[in-house]
This record gives sequence, structure tokens and C-alpha cells, in this order.
Amino acid sequence: MDHSSGTVPVGELEIAYETFGDEGDRPLLLVMGLATQMLAWHEELCRSLVDRGFFVVRFDNRDIGLSTHLHDAPPPDVMAALGGDTSSASYALEDLADDTVGLLDGLGLTDPVHVVGASMGGMIAQTLAIRHPDRVASLTSIMSTPGPAIGPPTPEAAAVLFAPPATSRDEAVERTLATYRVIGSPGYPLDEQWLSGIAGEGYDRAYDPLGVARQLLAIHASGDRTPGLRQLDVPTLVVHGEDDPLVRVEGGRATAAAVPGAELVLVPGMGHNLPRELWPQLVDAITALADRAGDRTAA
Repeated sequence: MDHSSGTVPVGELEIAYETFGDEGDRPLLLVMGLATQMLAWHEELCRSLVDRGFFVVRFDNRDIGLSTHLHDAPPPDVMAALGGDTSSASYALEDLADDTVGLLDGLGLTDPVHVVGASMGGMIAQTLAIRHPDRVASLTSIMSTPGPAIGPPTPEAAAVLFAPPATSRDEAVERTLATYRVIGSPGYPLDEQWLSGIAGEGYDRAYDPLGVARQLLAIHASGDRTPGLRQLDVPTLVVHGEDDPLVRVEGGRATAAAVPGAELVLVPGMGHNLPRELWPQLVDAITALADRAGDRTAA
């Protein structure tokens, strides 16, 4: 089957997913970041990975998109969390990582999969590798960090991250564009037409600012993964933009320094997004990592 979509029950949640490619190919799980639906994994990028022999799965984390939103959860207190009090957090990154295992189980992907995470998705991918090393064939952590205190945002990036929620579809689209004009890649053009399209589609699928706040609290409630990363024995690639203002490059350096044998790729001109011009380099690097992981398994 070349393309399918649906939901998988994971505990009391439903996790929405889409797949691309042949189920017999190497499984690759794409994990997206804070406030961002699976649509942000561009379908053409997914197809490029399919062309390299992967069966690609993208999905919505809990509290975003078409996956379950925890509307009955206690109100998240973001300002308290930023001050160190995360008692209003409804869940942690460990729970999000366990969601991914439930999704994989529901899809029948019980053998190790190649895991690629971006931003908070990178944090979830790291946590998945730490908690469930038997489920991860290779780990690619993109524009991420071992902990929120490592590579914190610039004041300008923090300002757009904590801007008041949009109150309409048009405002949500414009807010997304404004955000990526600040945090996107200064060395590459911003694809505003595509970004506007997925921002509008995302608003139509689900718009839930409190869900985003709950995800943000999960990041702050989960601490520093450095000790766990030091114990990993999984082929690992770390990709980071040298010009990322939201998760600064120190986050990528720290991730690669923590994981034994990790490969670090720093990209000049890259900010906190994945410009089309960088896809070939990224797809090549993910494929090479998967090939190395396969060789290691075969040996």
C-alpha cells in the first residue's frame, strides 16, 4: 500500500497517523515538534525517503492535530513552569515516547525502526531511544537538545514562541508566517505558500492553544536527558542549523557529545525549519545512517 491514514488506540488515546511507501521496506518514524502537526513533514520529503527504501510513518502527537486532546486536563501554568514549577504538567516527554511505541505496536511495527525527530520531536526520539532501545534501529535528532536549558531561544525567538494565541484562521496563518520569518533559515527562502497552506489546514484539523501549552510543559517537566543519552548504543545522527534561534546550536552539540559515536552535522544558514534545499543532504544522511545500522545488525 503506497499511502494510508487512520488512528491507532494507545491506552485511552487515539493517535492519528499517515504512512507512505511499501510496508515491506525499512520502517522510518517521523516525530514532529511542539505545536506542530504531522503536516509539517512535507509530503514530498516523505516521498523522497520512500524512494530510498523506507516505509515512512508520520503522526500527530497527543494534544495536536487529529490525535486525542486532553481537554479535561488541569490548566497548564506556563509561567510557573518557566520559573521551575512544573506541577501543572499533565504528562512528560516519557509519555509522548510511550505513545510512539503504542503507535508502532498498533501498526504491527514490532521490530526496531529508524526514528527521526525534529525539535520537541527530537526530544521525544531521544527519550524513545533511552526508554525503549530495543525499538530503535537508528536515531536522527534534528534541531533539538538534551534539555530545555541547553541552547535556549534568543529573546526574539522566545517572543514569537510565547505570543498570544491567534483568534481566527487568518490570524493563525499570519502568526505562523510571522513566527517562521523569525525562527526560519536565514540562508534559504521561506516557502510561504506551502507554510500558509499547512497552517490553514492545521487550523481546520484542530486548533488548541491549551494543548500546545501542555506540550510545552512536558518539555520542562522532563529534565535533562544527558545521562540517559550517554548510555545509548544506537547509531545516531545529530543535525542542527548553525543559525537556529529557537534551539540554538549548543543543543545539537550537546546531544552529539552525549551519545557515544554520534555523527554531528552542522548546517550553515539553517534555522529552525527544514528548507527544501536541504532535503537531499538530509535524506542522504538519514539513509547512510540506516545503512550503517543495517550493516551493524547483520554483523
